[in-house]
Amino acid sequence: MPPTLEGRGVQLAEIEAVVVAYDLISPYGWDVASCWEGLFSGATAIRELDRFSTESLRTDKAALVPGLDPDADESLVMQMVRPLIERSASTLPEDALLLLATTNGEIDVLERSVLLGTPDAHGSCPDRLASKIQTLCGLRESGVVVCAACASSSAAVAQGAAMIRDGDRDCVLVVASDNVSEFVAAGFSSLMALDRDMARPFDKNRRGMSLGEAAAFILLMSDVRASREGRPVYAEIAGWGLSSDANHITGPSRDGSGLALALRKAIRSAALSADEVGSISAHGTGTEYNDSMEMKAFKSVFTGRSVPTYSLKGGIGHTMGTAGLADIIVAIETLRKKAVPPTVNLRDVADEAMGWASPEPRGCESAVTVSTNSGFGGVNCAVVLRSGQTGPARMPSR
Repeated sequence: MPPTLEGRGVQLAEIEAVVVAYDLISPYGWDVASCWEGLFSGATAIRELDRFSTESLRTDKAALVPGLDPDADESLVMQMVRPLIERSASTLPEDALLLLATTNGEIDVLERSVLLGTPDAHGSCPDRLASKIQTLCGLRESGVVVCAACASSSAAVAQGAAMIRDGDRDCVLVVASDNVSEFVAAGFSSLMALDRDMARPFDKNRRGMSLGEAAAFILLMSDVRASREGRPVYAEIAGWGLSSDANHITGPSRDGSGLALALRKAIRSAALSADEVGSISAHGTGTEYNDSMEMKAFKSVFTGRSVPTYSLKGGIGHTMGTAGLADIIVAIETLRKKAVPPTVNLRDVADEAMGWASPEPRGCESAVTVSTNSGFGGVNCAVVLRSGQTGPARMPSR
């Protein structure tokens, strides 16, 4: 007989990890609705970058969250995370385990220390950020930092869901945030990874990514606890898979084999078939190699048919450690609203993405979607989501 959860006679194989709350601050605005509506408008949030000098950089554009103050005492990350958490504080149980997903944390604190000689460099460590968020949320336990490059937050969601399904936890809070900084922009510029204009995912003429920033959270619970507390269930984290193709320090495996492995693991752990997946929230950075390898991976897993595929990064840029969670939140909205967003800035669909990616919104009745993310070092993550109990909303007009 399998072990049970909290002595209530529930077999671990029966436990589901469900989404009971979520929120997102993006370059489109300060809530999920503004991001959803921005994507469906077809207009990008990538604008001229005026936060610091771009004279020596490859581009002068990025997607910034409106209203942030780089000269404030509080870091840009905390300027996003604080209102995000404060407006949802009443929904966050104090016994939730915090998983913080970030690639750079409060990097602007470190920048000030280096450039201005301020003594607070140690304050930029991600564990300090986790401690601040723990206090802000009123959680009893210290958090865990999850850093898997640009797959950080999708990996954190997978880890949280695994803890719940295994019976180790019945409530996990995943928080993610990264901001556009001079340090980050200079790094990606030196890699020649930035489009001089704007990211165009899955476009025949794509030339690179655009940076973006965001903050998001998702609250996961066991279905047992969610039912006991009368929580709304927006989606189930039905399955997940991770892999490392170990191809290159920054470049993905060109044949897509690493991502395909993560996808197959995710679908298998969800006890589904590939035919049941109705849409794909792709990583879709707009770089030549990422988009190409993703399409190879998708076609090797979803054989014999095309699956509606989209990327957020032409709209909000690449939000680094928050990218996976932003993708997952929008994917939940696609299930609720029965609609697939357009890929913003996509003008001339690449041959390999024809029939998959589109600059137009599409309807989708499927109850299952998948989100994929990849990061430096060859890490790949796929998360399968299934519709929850909350009813769908109307697809917005464009």
